[in-house]
Amino acid sequence: MPPESLRLSGVPGSPYTRKMTALLRYRRIPFELIPSASGRPDLPKAKPRLLPTFYLPDAQGQLQAVTDSTPLIRRFEKEYSGRSVIPLSPALAFMDALLEDFADEWLTKAMFHYRWSYAPDIEKASRILATWMGLFPSQAQWVHVAEQIASRQIERLRFVGSNPQTTPVIEAGYLRVLQALELHLSEHPFLLGARPGASDFGFYGQLTQLAQFDPTPMALAVHHAPRVCGWVALNEDLSGLENNESEWFSDDALPPSVMPLLQEVGRLYAPLLLANGKALQDGQTHFTAELDGQIWTQQVFPYQAKCWMWLRRDYDALSTEHRQTVDRWLKGTGCEALFTPPTCARI
Repeated sequence: MPPESLRLSGVPGSPYTRKMTALLRYRRIPFELIPSASGRPDLPKAKPRLLPTFYLPDAQGQLQAVTDSTPLIRRFEKEYSGRSVIPLSPALAFMDALLEDFADEWLTKAMFHYRWSYAPDIEKASRILATWMGLFPSQAQWVHVAEQIASRQIERLRFVGSNPQTTPVIEAGYLRVLQALELHLSEHPFLLGARPGASDFGFYGQLTQLAQFDPTPMALAVHHAPRVCGWVALNEDLSGLENNESEWFSDDALPPSVMPLLQEVGRLYAPLLLANGKALQDGQTHFTAELDGQIWTQQVFPYQAKCWMWLRRDYDALSTEHRQTVDRWLKGTGCEALFTPPTCARI
């Protein structure tokens, strides 16, 4: 039996914490959010330490530290009934998973890039993130922790592929995502209908930082996508939203406004997954890909190879009819390369 109230730790500056707390509010699943700085000795530690961390019983009833928002969403779908965030249509559920993965794994590159590449963003993030680490008796201690945070996070930019060469790709992609969302949200309240899916919460989580916290991308969002800014604020708490299963888009009526988002997945994320997967298969430590006509180089990222494997697994599990529907939606977007043989071997 799942616990009546979920316990998790996290902070407001974690997009995945915000993703999951908003999702739990929408699903009306009670939860207790423990500040990550509280250092509760009675709770297990996640390895590696990631936010949010959920504290959930295993099959033997032993409390475990569990991370990774995407499988947690699917776990909670099985354990808690009602107000599902997974579309009933297998084809639409696959699209939801693809868009959620894009938000979690590509849009987060823009979030990390803007936060730790520009002086105003670095100053704001490091100083405020330090306050979430705990209380400091002196100003000097607080400043020291803020400097440590900035130094550590700036050094980690290489893990997301942010560098002077890739900056134009990341920033142009962020603007196109804003514009695509602005267009779509002018006609529809959520990505796949009149109710939120897992992908909505994926985009929401990253945008709580990009459009609400970090100065440089927030100014761009206010200027280019005011509807997106409003949408992010509204999605903080959707516990009062009432809907029904008929409010998903039907398989034969996916609106054209979804296409620009899929084109961004195909333009940026698909070639990155392909190059990353091949490099991992070949035993390389770095890879180079062409994204939007420009060269992208970064360290191999094993987790994103798993993301691609999970997407291919979901695609392969579709019936012939639903696969044909998905193929029709993806045709010409560039996403089809992820699911069209030959691809690199299963990882």
